[in-house]
Amino acid sequence: MNLKDLAASLGLSQTTVSRALNGYPEVSEATRKRVTAAALEHGYRPDSRARSLATGKAMAVGLVLPMTAKQEIVNPVFADFVAGAAETLATRGYDIVLSLASEEEQTNVYRSMLSKGRVDGMIMQAPLTGDPRIALLKDLGMPFVVHGRVSDHDDEYCWMDMDNRHAFHEATGHLLDLGHVRIALLNGLEAMDFAHRRRDGFLDALSERGLTADPAIMASSTMTEQFGYNEAMRMLALPEPPTAMLTSSLLVAMGAHRAIQARGLRMGLDVSVVTHDDGLSYLPNGTEEAPIFTATQSPVRSHGNICAEMLLKRIDQDKTPPIQTKLKASFVIGPSSGPAPTL
Repeated sequence: MNLKDLAASLGLSQTTVSRALNGYPEVSEATRKRVTAAALEHGYRPDSRARSLATGKAMAVGLVLPMTAKQEIVNPVFADFVAGAAETLATRGYDIVLSLASEEEQTNVYRSMLSKGRVDGMIMQAPLTGDPRIALLKDLGMPFVVHGRVSDHDDEYCWMDMDNRHAFHEATGHLLDLGHVRIALLNGLEAMDFAHRRRDGFLDALSERGLTADPAIMASSTMTEQFGYNEAMRMLALPEPPTAMLTSSLLVAMGAHRAIQARGLRMGLDVSVVTHDDGLSYLPNGTEEAPIFTATQSPVRSHGNICAEMLLKRIDQDKTPPIQTKLKASFVIGPSSGPAPTL
């Protein structure tokens, strides 16, 4: 479908449709949403090369992936996020430029993207606590949005984040209400800001009930199924094993479940498991009617949509104050959590 056909299907002029897709302020929000929805439905995508020549913009957004031995964003969460962002960007004729870089190379990659005019803005992924990339991107003067946050700098830049502290506080409270006091935490790498916040929510919930976390049943690492299995096996072999586990991803929860079965125990009866699962497209937590795990959910594909929308606004109106969006995870009860076993 071309622009003429899309305009005809909507009963609008080609100029109005073009302006709606390009974010012009004189087009009403209702019309813009209607046009964007129709473009998605019909698979319409503006010609980015033609628009680049017409606007003087690169018509592309950059996404630099930090690749290290301990942190590789090659997982279902990243795939869903990129799919959501690309879906939104495509309606405005923007492409995504992906680049892989080590921590040492990232500064040069960001500078190169800007100096060569390859992108009009950046989406920053996987922020660390005190991440230096914030200052770098601000110094470069490039519009950017962070998927996540960096502690102590929340008001100085654009970000979109799920309230990780609240999610894990709520999940821990659920287990405490079920009578569990030996609760394990299988967290992501705690140099990552989201994992740091999740740990704080867990610790706060315990402290409010007069409990102290046991370091022997706390672990953090790259969020893989094998990590969940290994740590759950270790913890369940302790003289005082946990009766419940809070995991930072569905993959980790699957590993914990495998370990529980290997020990001849039953999930939800002998050992409860609550997880964060991100509502992934290709790795669902069962179905909406029958979830496998009790979970905090915040679909990451929608995070990609939101970050892309925020960045496009920032590209169009770079002098406006920073935009911040904090989402609250939903809480889903499944058969993986139940009352603490009695002795």
